[in-house]
Amino acid sequence: MRLAITGGLGFIGSNFIRLVLAERSSWTVVNFDAVSYAGNPANLADVAHHPAYRFVKGDVTDAAAVADVLRAGVDAVVHFAAESHVDRSILSAEPFVRTNVTGTQVLLDAVLPAGVRLVHVSTDEVYGSLEPDATPFTEQAPLNPTSPYAASKAAADLLVLACVRTHGLDAVITRCSNNYGPYQFPEKLIPLMITNALEGRPLPVYGDGRQVRDWIHVEDHCRGLLAALEQGARGAVYNFGGNAERPNLHIVTRIVAELGADPALITHVADRPAHDRRYAMDATRASRDLAWVPRRSFEDGLAETVRWYRQHEPWWRAVKDGSYRTFYRAWYEERTA
Repeated sequence: MRLAITGGLGFIGSNFIRLVLAERSSWTVVNFDAVSYAGNPANLADVAHHPAYRFVKGDVTDAAAVADVLRAGVDAVVHFAAESHVDRSILSAEPFVRTNVTGTQVLLDAVLPAGVRLVHVSTDEVYGSLEPDATPFTEQAPLNPTSPYAASKAAADLLVLACVRTHGLDAVITRCSNNYGPYQFPEKLIPLMITNALEGRPLPVYGDGRQVRDWIHVEDHCRGLLAALEQGARGAVYNFGGNAERPNLHIVTRIVAELGADPALITHVADRPAHDRRYAMDATRASRDLAWVPRRSFEDGLAETVRWYRQHEPWWRAVKDGSYRTFYRAWYEERTA
């Protein structure tokens, strides 16, 4: 298979590319990425010269650039490219609308005439907040987004479904719970807490810290995406979850224990506006139709993730101090010389 990935320098996209190159030896991968602040070439430095991998710098809102990638010949596209940090969307929604909504429509306009399969990677946040005693979200749950980020992803989902129903596009939508694992940008909860604890810095917890999330290791998510790509039904939506609902404060406390850090570093800060209290996913359809189940327990996965950040201090320090952007320039110039 000739596979195109949008946003493959990000956290989940880079892990997906690494999985494909490791487990689908006959496939080729084109990574189309705008290299935004969260797109880090260091995430794929170990495969940058892999013979089955090619990088193309470009923005998913650039119709000509997207068309050029597809014109080179691909069989399927996995669409990761997105602005994804809720806090940033609260400060300014426009970049989220541009990338997540307009970018998805630009991609749809390109893949439809090309006749290629699309896997659109979405989020559990499109469903909104779940009551404490409510059953987990199924794929039939109404979309009820809270944040500008979630609203932009819900809009993108609806554009994909409209293209399926109106034009017969061969597309699949996946919605996943909170990911964690290696190469996650340290503005997100788990890597922020790990790296701050390693530096002896405060561990900021929003509000009472009792917001509940369902956690899944990124490799389990990526295996689900691979199954959806290969086996998913046209127009289907698949939820992926880790069966690991945990309050945020519990996560932070576990990280402190794993690192032997000082619990006094935990600092409660003002909650963000309209902070959803709970997400939980029912992945029965993915289990039944795709033969997919998460392989890692949360406890094992978190311990493994803590070890990874301990062993990859140069990676996260370069991200936190901004020097990873210098690495990008040298790496890109080498790749395009």
